[in-house]
Amino acid sequence: MRRRDLLIAATVLGGCANMGEQESERPVVIGHRGASGERPEHTLASYRLAIQQGADYIEPDLVMTKDHVLVCRHENEIGGTTDVGAHREFADRRKQKTVDGVTATGWWVEDFTLAELKTLRAKERLPQLRPGNAAYDGQETVPTFAEALALSREAGVGIYPELKHPTFLRGEGLDPVPAFIDAVRAGGGQAAADAMFVQCFEVGALRTLAQMSSIRWRCIQLMSADGGPFDLAPGVSYRDMITGRGLDAVREYAEGIGVEKAMIIPRDSEGRSQTPTGLVRDAHIARLKVHAWTFRAENYFLPVELRRGDVSAPDYMRQHGDLDAELRAFYAAGVDGVFSDFPGMAVAART
Repeated sequence: MRRRDLLIAATVLGGCANMGEQESERPVVIGHRGASGERPEHTLASYRLAIQQGADYIEPDLVMTKDHVLVCRHENEIGGTTDVGAHREFADRRKQKTVDGVTATGWWVEDFTLAELKTLRAKERLPQLRPGNAAYDGQETVPTFAEALALSREAGVGIYPELKHPTFLRGEGLDPVPAFIDAVRAGGGQAAADAMFVQCFEVGALRTLAQMSSIRWRCIQLMSADGGPFDLAPGVSYRDMITGRGLDAVREYAEGIGVEKAMIIPRDSEGRSQTPTGLVRDAHIARLKVHAWTFRAENYFLPVELRRGDVSAPDYMRQHGDLDAELRAFYAAGVDGVFSDFPGMAVAART
């Protein structure tokens, strides 16, 4: 992305920067975990490839080490995305935890120092769907947020960090919000924040940022088709938050919403696309941007009518279908941005 496609001058509304105008007349493309359809996710190689493919933003999910450093992993359990299981010295770190109501057994970032984490190597999370990515296993370390931020600044593209599980992490004695603020200050301050969206499925972390006066943030409230913010549940659901009153409340602290695709174009019981909902229209009436997640090329993730190839083939689900058509349908529905594992395809469909 060229610098002119980054942010225009921001003014403050409710603590987060109010753009007042579109960044550009076209939807933004967010490299979801980098170009994670073609490289192991959340590696510098994945982020670099997304940048090469024309992504407007790279997206690092942020969790926290034992020594309070933010690092880029989709989840704080790292058994599926690193080679930690092959490290005998960390065998005793494997344990069961419950994170946001989900119980799992594995290795957890918050039980490692950064130095220990850097001895691990990243690997492909979905080798059964992306065997080509597995060829890059072992080549990359787990990057820090500071490293991802420096890369985005050097390349002149935006960055779109997600604060993962802040309530859980605080219960572990780790608060990611102050560490995040400090990292942005060290990595460019307001200039870095101006080239950034900050996203979270919880509400409290975004409200904390929105109330700051020293840095203006562009906050995005993440939502899924089911459930609700962990820090507000069970009293508030995401469905409550997309009502007219709910969207107005979100606008008090956020500039937009990042929503699951099914909230915009649902699928029927057979997996076929249905008529778009009115969510994009309603959000725009509330002066909120709409960024949709996640666009992937494999048949496994696509609606039935856009899958391609021989249904009887053993690799049918990992074959690529017509992602271009799905992206164009969402662009036509008026979304302001898309998260894609294949940012190059999202850029091509946009143009």
